[in-house]
Amino acid sequence: MKLEKVTTKSGRRYHDACGAAHGLDLVGERWALLVVRELMMGPRRFGDLRKDLCGLSANVLTQRLEGLEAAGVVRRRKLPPPASVQVYELTDWGYEIEPVFLVLGRWAARSPAHDPTLPISAVSIMLSFKTMFDAGRAGKAAMALGFIFGDESFQVTVSEGRLQAQRGQIAGADVTVTTRPPLLAAAVYGKAPLSTLAADMTIDGDQGVFERFIDFFHLPEKATESVALARFGNT
Repeated sequence: MKLEKVTTKSGRRYHDACGAAHGLDLVGERWALLVVRELMMGPRRFGDLRKDLCGLSANVLTQRLEGLEAAGVVRRRKLPPPASVQVYELTDWGYEIEPVFLVLGRWAARSPAHDPTLPISAVSIMLSFKTMFDAGRAGKAAMALGFIFGDESFQVTVSEGRLQAQRGQIAGADVTVTTRPPLLAAAVYGKAPLSTLAADMTIDGDQGVFERFIDFFHLPEKATESVALARFGNT
């Protein structure tokens, strides 16, 4: 049976009772899922969202935020003084989509067409740590790391084979790394020697902790045509 689409005032929708189809109704518009990604680490201002979503116009961002708000995924609120600015944040239900990002990210990283050298946001690389963390390699390691990207800071902790990442204070970290997200990706996933990144990366604290942390992450093997043929047959 052919899948039909209908157009409503709220945008294109799939006329299909499948839960996955309805999920695409909610977050399937171009840029919508990436807007959700950028809110995964807490509330953001409109300007911050636009800055970290390269190529997204203010008009389209407004449309996506309105659509996500109407769907109950995102809400707006005004921060109390002295900030007194409007921010966007995920609802409690909106946050429940995080496992989808982790599974989708790991699956897509196996694509031969995936280019890890493209731009990456601070939130995106924090989510990637959750996605690619190898608990077996971490073993019984216990550490706290701070990451500073301009005016944004994040804390990552590893304990009892689990990794947690959050935006905010980094007091008490064993090591703090100040750099740009693409360079952190080059160190962690590209395994670039830290000495080659020294001009644009400052490491305060125990560098050995950071070096051990890097070994907890390795990109998965790429999918190959032979894998696809073995699974589905050469038809």
